Amino acid sequence: MKRLLFLLAGLLINFTVFSHPWKPSHYVIVDTDGGIDDIKAITLLLSSPDVRVLAITVSPGSLSADNAYIKVKSLLNSFYHEGIPVGINRNDGFKSPDFPVALQTMWGEEKDLDLKSAPDCIALINEILSVEKTKISFLCLGGMTTAFTASRQVPMFKQQVKEILWSADGITDIKGFNYNIDKSSATKILHGDIPVKVIRKTNNEIFYDEAFLKELIVINTVYGKKISGFLSSDIARSHNFSFSAIDELVSLYLQFPQSFKTDTIGNNIECLPSDKSQLYEDALKMLKGETIAKNQVIKDLPVDPSFYFDDIKTSVNEIISKYGIDEWTSGVLANELHRHLGVFAIIGVKMGIRAREYFDTGVDEFTAISFAGSTPPLSCMNDGVQVSTGATPGHGLLTVRNDTTLSASVEFKYLNREIRLTLKPEIAEKISSELKEINFVYGLDSNIYWELVRKNTIKYWRDMDRHEIFVIEDL
Repeated sequence: MKRLLFLLAGLLINFTVFSHPWKPSHYVIVDTDGGIDDIKAITLLLSSPDVRVLAITVSPGSLSADNAYIKVKSLLNSFYHEGIPVGINRNDGFKSPDFPVALQTMWGEEKDLDLKSAPDCIALINEILSVEKTKISFLCLGGMTTAFTASRQVPMFKQQVKEILWSADGITDIKGFNYNIDKSSATKILHGDIPVKVIRKTNNEIFYDEAFLKELIVINTVYGKKISGFLSSDIARSHNFSFSAIDELVSLYLQFPQSFKTDTIGNNIECLPSDKSQLYEDALKMLKGETIAKNQVIKDLPVDPSFYFDDIKTSVNEIISKYGIDEWTSGVLANELHRHLGVFAIIGVKMGIRAREYFDTGVDEFTAISFAGSTPPLSCMNDGVQVSTGATPGHGLLTVRNDTTLSASVEFKYLNREIRLTLKPEIAEKISSELKEINFVYGLDSNIYWELVRKNTIKYWRDMDRHEIFVIEDL
């Protein structure tokens, strides 16, 4: 009997590690007031493939709601996460001080952002909770106004929100800035039905010290570069608060609660960091995207150029540096599946990665309808889309249309949002013309044909930026 229990325990552990490889552990909605610690907190959340940010709402606090909206949208756009919706709290009575350091901090490119089109935060929360059935965590990086209003006005809020994580100075504290943004809402939420976990800082000691920054600066991800870029900026260095860990402790607690000690007070829990050096490791792990195992059979694909054939090994480092490890690994796997290096297969890889980037999703999380048909070479794009997104016919997530005008175009649907990605016509025509010319001169049965196709594929893989070659339409 004991042997059976040990076996079951072992199976459960394995299921915990390997079951539902596509499903993140944490679904969150984030409410922010635009403080300078929030750029770090939100970036940490976005960096972890084990966290899915469903939406971000902005409320007055360190900045006005309008200014906080501009910061958040510019941050998401800088990561090409344009598909993460941002709602705004226009009804809050708190008069923000618009702290100068927070106002001057650049989260991304701020021009051409339309405040008028920003949805109301409560309507957005209602929309998200009506389509996402997984229970979520609601993260408050400022005051509690939006959380309280949503708890009263959104029918699904109390059923769908399993916990509220709040960055504050303690459950019983009444002097902290975040509490005093809206005392009434904070008090009511703390005495409400949804468990609140208050994430406290220890003090204002330096968290991002020289040792941490030395490790941070070599992380070759857009998220690591964003935080290291902020911390090295003149505006950050003008205020020691930039190098403290405040609101980002909420992000770290969500992913690594074992690095905190807790104290239960009533229905709520107070959480305090217990090991600063461990939190360093936790933050670096998130920024590297190493919070989940991304593959199912192999731990990692080699990045050493010598592992690859001579004609491609000279481009390995350049492709990874320019487009990231996800595009590289998806490209390798797609071409192995495809059994030759094909231009349209690489187009499909770049398209799939761009769609995932837009929504900030992992694999197997949206449906895709391809208009590339089933006739090569255009249909080769479908193989790249499958590998890079996990949307396969076997999962029931990929449909290939043959009953309409064929094009290098795919429609992606995630939750209640839908976009169409289309390869720019001039690029599609250039690639098709090249393939036709090579075929006309050498024929499909010629080794020279496939050698030239391979050569062109490597060139396009290296030179085509997925952020520049597609037209994205919001459907």
